[in-house]
Amino acid sequence: MSASPARAASPDKTPYFDPVSVRLELTGMFCASGENPVAARPALLERLKQLIREARVQARAGLDADGNGRRCAEGLSNFTDELIRLIYDYTTAHVYRTDNPSDAEHMAVIATGGYGRGLLAPGSDIDLLFLLPYKQTPWGESVVEYMLMLLWDLNLKVGHATRTIDQCLKFALADMTTRTAVLDSRLILGVRSLFETLEARFAAEVVRGTAAAFIEAKLAERDTRHKRSGESRYLVEPNIKDGKGGLRDLHTLHWLARYMAGGGPDTRDPIREPIFTRTEQHTFRHCEDFLWTVRCHLHFLADRPEERLSFDRQPALAQRLGYQARRGLKGVERFMKHYFLIAKDVGDLTTVLCSGLEVQQMKRSPGLDALFDPLGWRRRRRIRRISDFRIDNGRLNVADADVFRRDPVNLIRFFAYAEETSTFLHPQVLRLIRQSMRLIDDTLRNDPEANRIFLGLLTAPGNPEATLRRMNEAGVLGRFIPEFGTVVSMMQFNMYHHYTVDEHLIRTVGVVSEIDRGEAGQMHPLADKLIKTVENRRVLHVAAFLHDIAKGRPEDHSIAGARVARHLCPRLGLTPAETELVAWLIEHHLDMSTIAQSRDLSDPKTIRDFADIVQTMERMALLLMLTVADIRAVGPTTWNGWKGQLLRTLFNETAPLVEGRSAAKGQAERIAEAKQALQEACAAAAIAQTTGSAFIDRHYPEYWIKTDTKRQLDHLRLAERAEASGINFATSFQTDAFTAVTELSVMAPNHARLLALFAGACAATGANIVGAHVATTRDGFALDTFLLQREFDEDDDERRRASRIGATIEKLLVGKERLSTLMAKKREPRSALRAFTVTPEVIIDNTVSDQFTVIEVAGLDRPGLLYELTSALSDLNLDITSAHITTFGERAVDAFYVTDLTNKKVTASPRQEAIKQRLETVLAGSPETVKA
Repeated sequence: MSASPARAASPDKTPYFDPVSVRLELTGMFCASGENPVAARPALLERLKQLIREARVQARAGLDADGNGRRCAEGLSNFTDELIRLIYDYTTAHVYRTDNPSDAEHMAVIATGGYGRGLLAPGSDIDLLFLLPYKQTPWGESVVEYMLMLLWDLNLKVGHATRTIDQCLKFALADMTTRTAVLDSRLILGVRSLFETLEARFAAEVVRGTAAAFIEAKLAERDTRHKRSGESRYLVEPNIKDGKGGLRDLHTLHWLARYMAGGGPDTRDPIREPIFTRTEQHTFRHCEDFLWTVRCHLHFLADRPEERLSFDRQPALAQRLGYQARRGLKGVERFMKHYFLIAKDVGDLTTVLCSGLEVQQMKRSPGLDALFDPLGWRRRRRIRRISDFRIDNGRLNVADADVFRRDPVNLIRFFAYAEETSTFLHPQVLRLIRQSMRLIDDTLRNDPEANRIFLGLLTAPGNPEATLRRMNEAGVLGRFIPEFGTVVSMMQFNMYHHYTVDEHLIRTVGVVSEIDRGEAGQMHPLADKLIKTVENRRVLHVAAFLHDIAKGRPEDHSIAGARVARHLCPRLGLTPAETELVAWLIEHHLDMSTIAQSRDLSDPKTIRDFADIVQTMERMALLLMLTVADIRAVGPTTWNGWKGQLLRTLFNETAPLVEGRSAAKGQAERIAEAKQALQEACAAAAIAQTTGSAFIDRHYPEYWIKTDTKRQLDHLRLAERAEASGINFATSFQTDAFTAVTELSVMAPNHARLLALFAGACAATGANIVGAHVATTRDGFALDTFLLQREFDEDDDERRRASRIGATIEKLLVGKERLSTLMAKKREPRSALRAFTVTPEVIIDNTVSDQFTVIEVAGLDRPGLLYELTSALSDLNLDITSAHITTFGERAVDAFYVTDLTNKKVTASPRQEAIKQRLETVLAGSPETVKA
């Protein structure tokens, strides 16, 4: 090959191959082809592909050996530099050779974007700028085209632009994305003076005088990105690149800091004083190294540019990175906790940079509106007069740098004033707070005034959620409440919880505050009513803040959390009675949800047992509101109206017992009243009395206890349609947007596997079953009702879906479809489920109900699981009276109320053991072949 043009100095690290020997090798290939570029191309491509494969193998081996992701990314960037130089030299020496090039027949090949920063992940794009001295020439166009075609044929993802300096500057002024790409540019090869001219003119003509606009645009772009990938940095499947606290946030800091420093050649590493202190510089590098290490491992593991830390990837990554189980946390949970702590540090650095921007008045302060507040000056004057703080341009600041050292209680008081005044926090204060962390010691923790202020903040009528989050992100909350500090950034490796434990606790406080302010009436009507009746609201706020504080310990977190509360609440200033009530709420905070979702609420034994737990209306009301807040704070889609309806039913059924009112009437009297109510409803609906009487005669006593009059009337009409159908089959459905449930009722001739067949039809059509009620008539018919999770927002769409499910059931009954065929087509479980293992568990309990044996099963959820379980129960000759279906992420917990074929409980030990073994086999994923 001919001599290469001037190029950037090679980095110190190896490019994973010897450039000199490979150049000679490629020249030999070209000569062997008769100096025919077309004939030489196949061998050229295969050799370059081999180089790429070998480089990836070496990069991965290096990463596995030293665990240094930044070094891996630098090595891959260096390899790509040398690969591009190799291709350029081959192109200009053998394909488009020019012995005496004119000034126009030169160029500079420049790396931009992330590649321009000298870091390249295994699956990252390669962004190139072909910089020309003048307009495009045929030679330049041919060289660029040939290089790009080779790179694309190598299966590399290349973004590119071919421009002159003037064009670069014009596009950079007009477009922030282009401007950012040029800001990160780096010379790979070509005319150095051309690149240096671009750098100098870019700093003088684009950066100078436009910093404010650039900073505003990049921060707005960051906010949009966060909304797209998830607002919270504590989402349990975070996006390591674009998520809050991810690599892109560090890139944004890099861009803003470099822009602030002028954007010239001397600002390539802008993470320096005075913008960042030495400690902050170290934090930046530490965060960057960690995130690059995880990203490189993730790309290699997925064999593609995957940026989301999905559940199915997290265990393998934790293992690669060496995290082991310790102190009650799995290795994967320790890895993710480290990740979230890093994300928090990235957030702190963002705040520090915003401080510098505000000082230089390059970023518009979000508090400018306060200047036009007619009461603002009074508020500012009052704060100056009564405290060590002041309000500067809508931000709460300190009067001097010794405020916290002079009185450490100010570390708590500062946030209370921020809550009271609804002001933003001055970023410089946050830096001062971090420097004052050692002042938060046992003396401050036990200071009565500090605890009084914190308790007032926690129970404030305003927005304690936002204030607690500020305290947490500043590091104060975990230091002041060490038990809370233990769960900061703690992730629970399951699909049920969407946030880290600390974020979940803060969100729970937020929901309780929403209820307390009277803003939850539409979503939670009973909670809205009850909050006006409870005597001690602060107990509810404290219990919300502490209910999961013992997560991550080997013992039951409810029991351990109650013990923490008994230790901590007196310190906060709660009375002994309040302390015991908080401890009771924490110990029982899962009971109401569990009973409501997994027990038959029409069974008197269920209601008596729950009444024995709560004992008073005050405790039951507080427990209901805590349960609502806890479920709401799990994730954005966890709560639905059906869960609310179950909780309200449990509360209302239990209230008479707790209040000491008679649970009233005997069963015979209740049944008689129910039958009379149906006759009256029939008369009102112009249904013949004989029709009503005939329907009444068909049902066993249990039906009248469990079914309200409205549904009885619906069932009567359903029975009429079934009789008129010619096949004794009919379906009906109702949908309710408030409860988020569609109720599908089916009437058909009864047989042992009918419930399993119905469940299979629902599974085959993708319906998510949240509950099932079963009734059998005296004349041999089944009247089964399935509660399906609502899928569509519009009622018409939901009705059409229910009609399709009903039609599928009918086809199965008449033999037009085979269930085995439908089940074979059912959707596969999402890949994330494969990351989890749930030990199958079967509990057979004869104490929960006076009349039925309750079989409770737990295992890994999958499509069709209910069908498989009900099929097995049918094969075991068990009669299912009701089924209660609950899913906690990847964990399915189902309860079946059953009897044997003689309508008796299952009491024989050998029989119980056979049932357990069969159901454990189903839960383990080894069901028998689906029967037609």
